[in-house]
Amino acid sequence: MKIVKFDKLKELAARTLGVGKKRIQIVNEERAAEAITREDIRDLVKEGAITIKKKVGVSRGRARALLEKKKKGKRKGYGKRKGTRKARSRGKEDWTLKVRAQRRRLKLLKVKLPHLYRKTYRMVKAGYFKSVKHLETHLKRGNP
Repeated sequence: MKIVKFDKLKELAARTLGVGKKRIQIVNEERAAEAITREDIRDLVKEGAITIKKKVGVSRGRARALLEKKKKGKRKGYGKRKGTRKARSRGKEDWTLKVRAQRRRLKLLKVKLPHLYRKTYRMVKAGYFKSVKHLETHLKRGNP
């Protein structure tokens, strides 16, 4: 049995099949050694004597692991920050969410404390209360 280099055959197969040389795999060497033309190569592919390896992609495993950590609130230290505190925060959106929650709670309390409602509503708008809990403690104390 003579030793045959398959470099040229792989090159021809790669050009014929439109893939890279590295992706060409010769399974049946005796059968492949006879191939000369592009037609021969196509026949060998049909028979399974020449196969095309799958493309090697970039694994997303590491990216997924990082995303999991970020969801948990990790990796947010000073070294990861680019903008100023104001640029990084969603100031207006946060205020809106906070105020809406406080107004919902105020609406429930409107029946109990009608005399405090309007003034407290204004205080909510002004951003006086940090949270709904803060609003409730303020009203329990009976502060106007």
